[in-house]
Amino acid sequence: MIGSGESAWDMLVHALHILPLALLFALPIAALGALVLYLLRRRSLVTTMTVLVLTPIAAMLVGILGVSGFMFTEALTTEVLVCLLVALVAVPAAMILGRIIARRSVWEREARERERAAEASRRELVAWISHDLRSPLAGIQAMAEALADGVVSERAEVADYAQRISGETTRLSGMVGDLFELSRITAGALELSMSAVPLRDVVSDAVAAQSPVADRKRVRVLENASAWPVVSGSDPELARIVRNLVSNAIRHTPPDGTVAVQIGIDGDQALLAVDDGCGGIPDDEIGRVFDVAFRGTQARTPDRTSGGGLGLAIAKGLVEAHRGRIGVRNHGPGCRFEVRLPLAAS
Repeated sequence: MIGSGESAWDMLVHALHILPLALLFALPIAALGALVLYLLRRRSLVTTMTVLVLTPIAAMLVGILGVSGFMFTEALTTEVLVCLLVALVAVPAAMILGRIIARRSVWEREARERERAAEASRRELVAWISHDLRSPLAGIQAMAEALADGVVSERAEVADYAQRISGETTRLSGMVGDLFELSRITAGALELSMSAVPLRDVVSDAVAAQSPVADRKRVRVLENASAWPVVSGSDPELARIVRNLVSNAIRHTPPDGTVAVQIGIDGDQALLAVDDGCGGIPDDEIGRVFDVAFRGTQARTPDRTSGGGLGLAIAKGLVEAHRGRIGVRNHGPGCRFEVRLPLAAS
């Protein structure tokens, strides 16, 4: 026992005498704690933090008991009680801190993954857009040079070249418009003028606008409604959603195929479903359908006028801006895109 009146040197000598016994009893506990940590290395951070706190407390308690020769004097009993009280406070604190650190670690990991995914999406978008802009621009340049050099001089040929230049210009304008719309969505600059919008009018107008494209591809577009709900939304953006989905369905449906647009009510939401005949989406790609610039494999028969692959990404952003949900699944001979939107307050 170290007395209170002893000198520092005497206390050091006592400490050197006690040290071997303390190490003898404490080191096995520390080694056992290390083994437990190794065995629990795949468990939660809360478990790890609890073991980390309990190990030194247990080592200290066993060391005190061993040095005292397990003779429970008043001083030893007090020391043991203090260790137990420290454990009662430290263990819950370790569990709380473990949960906080775990949540923060998960959030940081998810943030890094989102950042990496966004960066990969941006790189992919730049690559796709660069390719898609280069092709029509090269065609326009070649046709313009042919007209300027007098290579094409016949009236019919000049008219044909002019029509083709106009078509490519329209395609470029559509791509630039898609990029502008997507930038507004991703930047949070999209402002919606919300009102009660009859979904019947939106769907009818969108289908009518896509009818010429469907006729050229010999694709039938059918409308079917179990109900005509009125939704809360912005008319132009709702029209863009339906138009993008119907256009995408027509584009990926082979000639003589059918695109079905179905409308109904599911609980407190309006349901819009667009079925196509694309042949289905592979399981490893179906989760990326709404990614920017994603087009999928050739199994979905994309054509050269498919644009920058932004239509579905824009549709998803607009649906979410309306506090709705959009999803896709394989269905029948193709796939089904489902949009759920909140009903307008009656």
